[in-house]
Amino acid sequence: MRFHQAIQFLPLEDVRALTLAADQMGYDGVYLSDHLFNPRALESKYTYSTAPDGAPFWEKETEWPDPMCLISSLAAVTTKVTFTTGIYIAPVRDLITVAKSVGTAAVLSDNRVRLGVGVGWCKEEFIQTGQDFHNRGKRLDDMIPALRALWQGGWVEYHGSHYDVPECQMNPAPTAPIPILGGGDSAPALRRASTLCDGWINTGAAFPDEAFAQVATVTEALKQAGRQNEEFAIYLAVKAFPDLDLYRKLEDAGVTDLLCAPWMLAETAEDDTPETFRAKRLEQCARFAEDFIAPMR
Repeated sequence: MRFHQAIQFLPLEDVRALTLAADQMGYDGVYLSDHLFNPRALESKYTYSTAPDGAPFWEKETEWPDPMCLISSLAAVTTKVTFTTGIYIAPVRDLITVAKSVGTAAVLSDNRVRLGVGVGWCKEEFIQTGQDFHNRGKRLDDMIPALRALWQGGWVEYHGSHYDVPECQMNPAPTAPIPILGGGDSAPALRRASTLCDGWINTGAAFPDEAFAQVATVTEALKQAGRQNEEFAIYLAVKAFPDLDLYRKLEDAGVTDLLCAPWMLAETAEDDTPETFRAKRLEQCARFAEDFIAPMR
């Protein structure tokens, strides 16, 4: 099992520090998310909200650095960790922009990008980028093979149901395939992941029983697609305190990649400064690596 430290919702200073620590402590990767902006007037309902009004759980002041800019920056100061987006809202952007920015980040990171994609939920973002919100799922289905075609290097072209790209060169091109992971728990998302993608990411942390059920559903979807014997990554975030026995059972069930955030276990104190609290978070990450990552090796 591979372990990925989630770094979303953190100040950028902590993101850098935790990523450097992950690279040194034996984590396999870091996990980051994506939004273009926080609308003050938000009418869209967050898919996984528990609030009566459907509002997301994060504050409107939350920082959302561009994922590919952030990956390129973090790749320059690390050597081992991979960078997985969970999720990158690909259809809120045009195909060429996605292909160019993700491909360049893959080159700059020495092929350490793992592109987790999903359709998104915030209509306000689509309005501002001029992308159709209502056909975003169908466009993502066509974008996935289009991206693979455009990343091949040399003269490339693509002709699909929603995208038509005449022969062109998009340099620099990645020197290895970029794994594409489908995010989401809905039936269309599971179909997309099991038929078009190299892996699947659950959205939001699931309680253990729900997590095992999700893995079983994904496994069955792969069988229905005739891909049960193919290499396929299953990324999972589980809503439970760190538990070595649970992690081993999840691995036996088919989970290949575990999303974790041990920094969340750091306790705050009234006299904490940003620096002292960051040190506490780093201490929790080191403890998790020693107690859970090392034994799972």
